[in-house]
Amino acid sequence: MSTKLQDSGASPGFWHDFRRFFFRGLAAVLPPLLTIMILVYVFNFVQDKLGRPINTAAKWVVVQVLGIRWGLPFEPEGTEKAWLKVEEIWKDYSLSWIGIVLALIVIYIIGRFLASYVGRAIWRTLERALLRAPLIRTIYPSVKTVTDFLLSKPAISVSRVVAVEYPRKGVWSVGLVTNTGMKTLAEAAGTELLTIFVPSSPTPITGYTITVRREEVIDLSMTVDEALRFTVSGGVLIPPPLQMEGTPLPSVQPAAHGGGEATIKQEEADGE
Repeated sequence: MSTKLQDSGASPGFWHDFRRFFFRGLAAVLPPLLTIMILVYVFNFVQDKLGRPINTAAKWVVVQVLGIRWGLPFEPEGTEKAWLKVEEIWKDYSLSWIGIVLALIVIYIIGRFLASYVGRAIWRTLERALLRAPLIRTIYPSVKTVTDFLLSKPAISVSRVVAVEYPRKGVWSVGLVTNTGMKTLAEAAGTELLTIFVPSSPTPITGYTITVRREEVIDLSMTVDEALRFTVSGGVLIPPPLQMEGTPLPSVQPAAHGGGEATIKQEEADGE
């Protein structure tokens, strides 16, 4: 059982339990809800900004094809008769999904083009132009950093997760082993070295690269994703196999009456 507040002597009531279990439930419900919200937002964004315009363009192409087949005079906007027929076809066969499918295909084609030598050269030229624009250059780099982190393949090849004493002895940091040490350093040290990237919190896309002796690191049974979540959360999200068993850390509660000593309160253990 938890230690009761020494200044009141009252046991936790309904509101105490309600608050504790409410936030526990909120922590369980929020991640999937936010994930669904983000996916729905991305889908609606692609549909509104790309899908619908592409859908309209597809209709226009079909309108022009029908006009040619029917021998109608060419009109840039298409004839009313052809538009009515196309709208009827779209409605009868429920073809509104064509826009989002074509949008995904267009994005794929853009990605394939940017992977080519010519595409990369053109994109670098466009990026340099964007970075020279007065207002865009203050926004674009931050947005690009976030999207690259979320969507691009990691530029660093990570072999495993370790703990290393950094930035000083007695202080342990979680790091990602990216390579062996440089040959010159290994020969000078006379031992095996490891190159480790120590991500910073709460933005693990930045950090420090250090080289240490192999015997000075401890291998951790964590995946790279678990290590990044640990860093982003400031150490709150620890994988269950690595969590310490026992009671949670007590929190210091200031005494209700002035001049008294601070009291210690510990949350009730689960199931008690």
